[in-house]
Amino acid sequence: MRSSSEAVRLEPLTAKHWDAVRAIYLEGIATGNATFETSAPDWEQWNSRHLASCRLVALAGQEVVGFAALTPVSSRPAYAGVAEVSVYVAGPKRGRGVGRALLNALIAESEAAGIWTLQAGIFPENVPSIELHKQAGFRMVGVRERIGSMSGRWRDVLLMERRAPS
Repeated sequence: MRSSSEAVRLEPLTAKHWDAVRAIYLEGIATGNATFETSAPDWEQWNSRHLASCRLVALAGQEVVGFAALTPVSSRPAYAGVAEVSVYVAGPKRGRGVGRALLNALIAESEAAGIWTLQAGIFPENVPSIELHKQAGFRMVGVRERIGSMSGRWRDVLLMERRAPS
């Protein structure tokens, strides 16, 4: 079993981290169990889709080993405090506490920014991600059955959410 804690430093994700973040995202895409996306966007596209706050990188020394960010679920004012979570960890660093450190810090930042609900859509096959989210206080709210097709195969997505304390 891998060590349960990896010494990492967290800092805000900026354009200077993009090449490493993009490489980690591409690793996630290659697993076939992280996202429906088939390619990584450029920095401008990624930056415009994610909240300007609540985006983090995990660094081991100077190496980016993971990232976390929030995407708004809607542009409607009623949903201003609802965001979707993305957490990605570089392959060799998975299972070492990097994802936990990122998700816990992302939760704290989101609550400080007035986000009241975090949601995550996770493929059922991605058991480590499901467990990570459960440990961070997310609960299962449903299954979106056959919500999308990937490589000619229909895929389910588990919908999980976490509410900020009232």
